[in-house]
Amino acid sequence: MISRSRPWGTLMFFIIAFFLGAYFTFAAVQGDYGLFRRAEIVAQSEALRMQHEEMMLLVTRMENLTRRLSDTYLDLDLLDQQSREVLGLMRSDEIVIR
Repeated sequence: MISRSRPWGTLMFFIIAFFLGAYFTFAAVQGDYGLFRRAEIVAQSEALRMQHEEMMLLVTRMENLTRRLSDTYLDLDLLDQQSREVLGLMRSDEIVIR
């Protein structure tokens, strides 16, 4: 009688190796430090960089307006514009159409 050895140990080894490989592949793509998370971080970084540039432009604009309304420098056009918008003033020779 020929005895057959059953390859259960080899089969279990390959099954465990397959599932470990599948787990680590999934973690490399979908995990907290995976490829998809990296793509999200890069996109978020770019959005924040653009928002930072917009804020810097706004700060520069506000600094310019503040300087133009300071005691040492007075821009009459800006003063006229601000008095019209904020206080609702107008000249006596102007006509308002609503």
